[in-house]
Amino acid sequence: MPSEWPMLSYDRWRETCDTLHAHTQLLGKLAVALAPPEPQLQHAALRLTARGWETAPLPAPDGSGALVVVLDLRTHDAVVEHSGGGVRRIALTPDRPVGEVTREILDAVRALGGAVAIDPTPQEVPWSVPLDQDDEHTRYDPAQVASYFAAATRAALVLAAFRAPYRGRSTPVNAWWGSFDLAVNLFSGLPADPPSDDFIMRNAMDAQEVAIGWWPGDARYGRAAFYAYAHPAPEGFASATLSPTAARWDAALGEYILDWDDIRANPNPHAAGLEFARSAFSHASAVCDWDPALAASAEGTPPPVV
Repeated sequence: MPSEWPMLSYDRWRETCDTLHAHTQLLGKLAVALAPPEPQLQHAALRLTARGWETAPLPAPDGSGALVVVLDLRTHDAVVEHSGGGVRRIALTPDRPVGEVTREILDAVRALGGAVAIDPTPQEVPWSVPLDQDDEHTRYDPAQVASYFAAATRAALVLAAFRAPYRGRSTPVNAWWGSFDLAVNLFSGLPADPPSDDFIMRNAMDAQEVAIGWWPGDARYGRAAFYAYAHPAPEGFASATLSPTAARWDAALGEYILDWDDIRANPNPHAAGLEFARSAFSHASAVCDWDPALAASAEGTPPPVV
């Protein structure tokens, strides 16, 4: 079993990370195709559960019930389940191309729930080969996936604890298949102009928000880390000193960062992650001029119900 707070270096598991990321993209594409649309593209989000990455229950295309598609990171299978009891398993073995796994998952979905079509073009990644034709990404190391899953689970528990007392609108801990991160978004209740006319930006970022998240690193930033940003971010947003002391502003990313290695070095990693989330949100809500009572609820002492 990996450590509960394992070391996680993107450079060391890059090939497996990219393969797993590609597999999550298929789950996200199925959610986009089948789930009823929600504000901020919430219908497209996945969840990190005790099994791995999962879709929410999705309407079966043939009207026969609900489908759930899972990347089971304990048994290392992709699983397609129907609410009527049907189950199909597709092995995630070390040398199976993403394209082969994609085609088998889609066949299982169609066999259990009816015809479905997706856009197989990957999103927010440096490669462009369609998922169902991807023979490039084949590496899948179960031990590396287990370490990632242990780290992601710990990060998700931090994010869930941070979000829990907030009295405004917020998201659950979402698993985002485009950027391969976990995040919670807290909203002030006010609208905001999207940062661009890009499809994702204009649909996902049309409300004032603060996002706190975690990701396992990528080609831009080769270390796992917690992050925080605000939208829209006013002048002076980047000038805060957050806690713990290892937290810092990363100008290239445009986010506050707390590296995973600094979390692991803390005597209480969960408390350190929670401290970062609360510190970042306190700063963001203050400089963005949010309702003080609403912002204070995220500290863990929400106002009484009247």
